[in-house]
Order: sequence, then structure tokens, then C-alpha cells
Amino acid sequence: MKTRHRCQRLTDPIHEIKRYDTRDNALTADSVTPVYSPPMRSSFSIGQMCFTTPIILAPMAGYTDLSFRLQARALGGLGLAHTEMLSPRSFLVGKAKKVAQLLATTPDDKPLSYQIYGHEPAIMADGAKWLQDRGAELIDINMGCPQRKIAKRGAGAGLLNTPGDAITLAGKVVSAVSIPVTAKIRLVPDGTETSTPELVRELELAGVAAVTVHARTCAQMFTGHSNWDAIREAVEAVKSIPVIGNGDIHSPADAVAMMKETGCSAVMLGRTALKDPWLLRNCAAALGNTEELPPPSRDERLAFMLNHLDRMTLQYGEVAAPLLFRKWIPLYAKPLRIPRPLMVHILRLKNPDEVRSELKALARTGQSA
Repeated sequence: MKTRHRCQRLTDPIHEIKRYDTRDNALTADSVTPVYSPPMRSSFSIGQMCFTTPIILAPMAGYTDLSFRLQARALGGLGLAHTEMLSPRSFLVGKAKKVAQLLATTPDDKPLSYQIYGHEPAIMADGAKWLQDRGAELIDINMGCPQRKIAKRGAGAGLLNTPGDAITLAGKVVSAVSIPVTAKIRLVPDGTETSTPELVRELELAGVAAVTVHARTCAQMFTGHSNWDAIREAVEAVKSIPVIGNGDIHSPADAVAMMKETGCSAVMLGRTALKDPWLLRNCAAALGNTEELPPPSRDERLAFMLNHLDRMTLQYGEVAAPLLFRKWIPLYAKPLRIPRPLMVHILRLKNPDEVRSELKALARTGQSA
């Protein structure tokens, strides 16, 4: 029998963070606490867990690590975040050091869901139990990753080719833990014996507490338009669990439109939030009928980059952090209008102090000295 938990509202975390100030043409560090936390019209819950906003940050390999999650939470408006996807084999039988950063979290990094992927029910169940024993409060099963090396092994979106196996796996994981288990799926391929609404219904019967529908097929990868009608059909197929919509949320208006057109309980933002983390709070504001905050200034964007680099340096160390931060520079560079030659120069830097120096120079003069 599963243990029942009283529904405890999880507050939108407001963190004390290191922030860079550009006053007097000099960047100095001081401590501030963001105060943005929009009221919502309706509650959103998964199992017995309640969240302040229906805005969810998607799990994205290589990006949604502890450093970025804390950055996103500091802006406000985020209801739930996910880890990068985790292979249970990596922490059950692998070397702990290799997965330590994937599992890294802090008390401020809540609410948090741990996403696991694989195709073996017993291993997936053992992995979920291992995570619960170490404090996890929510588990998500990846049934949507379209990467060939994962899907061809029957994991991720590969599970959708055999919906019966996906349902069996989900039931095994649910039975292994007493915390809520969710699933993130894509659209079931045409010609498969089970349709997307039928799969969602069967996952609910297997005990899954919520289903996220990325409204694209595996073949689409991240191209083309998402099919919001499929999200609506999934909502209509379930009896009581929330369905979370995912796909083509590029603005607050898109978030409002998705919830209105599909009836989904929450929206999940992915790649767009990497380029524009402020979109998370702005979508929360739009859904809460509160005034959208002004867009971040150039100085605020540069401060965000510096804060992000600092967090990564603390997490990974001064040798690894500049290398890992490289993938973020092109994402942040476009709205900052950083000239390509300067961006390439920054990408080649191997010392975090050198990266900071260039970013501070941008704040002072608009270009590198």
C-alpha cells in the first residue's frame, strides 16, 4: 500500500543570489533577493504535491543542471524543474563520480523532479527506489527522447513503438516507490496499435500521477509545428490526472493559448527558456493575470551571464566551468548583440576570470577593450 501524504504547498523559491551591478560603470557584487512571485488563478498539483505556478522547466540533457535551475528559480515564476535525464544504470552500477553532477541539488532547488530513462522495468524501478531513498520527491519517466542512440535501444521515444511495454514499465516504477511518478511522452507513431490518448489513459490506470505530452512525433525531432489537438485529446482521455502541454511555447501569449485551447493543467517550456529564461516568469504572470515585467536590460542580461558562470564555477571548478559554459555563450549572445569575433574570442577562453573580464568590459563600454 502506498503512503499517503498531506498536500503541502511548495512555495516559489526566492533565493539570495550573487548579483552584479553596473552602477557607476563598474560591476560589483552584492546580495539581493528577487521578489517576483505571481499569484495564480488555479492550483496545480501532481499527486499530493502542490505547486505555486503551472510553469515547468523541461529536462534537457546538458543544460538543466543545478546551476541553470537555480538561475531560473531566482527569476521567479517557476513551479517545477527537472534534472537532466538520468540512466539508472549509471548510479546503480556505474561510478558515482560520473553522475554526481547530474544528481547535484541543494535545499533551494525545490520542487524538483528526477527524470530517468531506460527500457528495463526492473532497473528503472530499482533506480526510482534508489532516488526516493536519497530524498527524491518526484520521479519522471522519459518516454520522449528522440535521440537515435537512445530510441533505437527501446528507451525514450523508442518505448512508444511498443506501448504495452511502456505501460508495463511505468507500472513497475509506480509500484516500487511511494512518491508520485510521472511520464513525459511524444505522440505515438501512426500505425501503432495504441493511440496517444489510449496510451495516456493506460498510463493513468497504471498509476502514473501526471503525463506531459510533447505534441510532436519522434520522427519530427524538434522540427515542424506541434499538434496541440493531440494535447487536448489526451486531456479528454484521462479521468483525473493532470496533463501537461509541451511544444511551441515561445511567448506568454502561447502559454495562455495552449491552456485555453487544450485544457491542460500546466505548460512545460524547453529550448526557448534556455535562450530566454525570463520567459518562465512572464508566462507565469500571463497565466496569473498579472502585469508582465519589463524585458531585461542589457546590463541585466550580462549580470545573469556572470551569475550563471559563478554558479558553474562553484559546481564544476575553475578548470571545467569555462569549457562547460561555452555552450551557453551563443544562446545568450544574440539578444546582447555581441559581435561574432568577440563571441568567438570568449568561446576560446579557458579561465573563468578571463570570461568575467570580457563580460564586464561589455557592460562598461558595449564592447571588449
